Amino acid sequence: MTDPSPAPLPADDLRRQLALARPQIADDRLAHVAVVGDTYTILLAGKDTARRFTLIDMLVRPGGGPPPHRHDFEETFTMLEGEIEVTFRGQSSLLRAGETANVPANAPHSFRNISDRDARMLCICSPAGQDEFFLAVGDRVAGRTSPPPELDEDQQRKRLVKAIELAPRYRTQLLIPAETPA
Repeated sequence: MTDPSPAPLPADDLRRQLALARPQIADDRLAHVAVVGDTYTILLAGKDTARRFTLIDMLVRPGGGPPPHRHDFEETFTMLEGEIEVTFRGQSSLLRAGETANVPANAPHSFRNISDRDARMLCICSPAGQDEFFLAVGDRVAGRTSPPPELDEDQQRKRLVKAIELAPRYRTQLLIPAETPA
């Protein structure tokens, strides 16, 4: 039952400012990060939204996408271009341009670009924190469409070990075999 007399709205917090993200122009305030071979642009970081959410523009290369994982926050994908395969609790679904999927907190999932062209999507995580994880484990790149750095096997292994070690600090668990990083 709805309370007939809801509490009044709080006053406007004048300490907060309008946050603008303009990824199509040179905007030095935006962080572009190569993660798992893809390029993620943090459009709105947790610091921009009072940690309520983060908004990330993801450029997912053919074959790209993270390993299976889970985290204690909601994650929503809205496809802008191309398509990805989303695996949720072991079941796969194809997500195409114009479509949206929400992954509930704590559910095992992954996504992968199974096509032969780049896919682009917006990712919203609520509350924020995933932006900080990507900055901690990824490599900064120049722009939204910049390719990731070329990494040899040892460098890839080190990135994976670092991600596994840091994930719990960001309320995330990578669901990969224990022997993988050795």
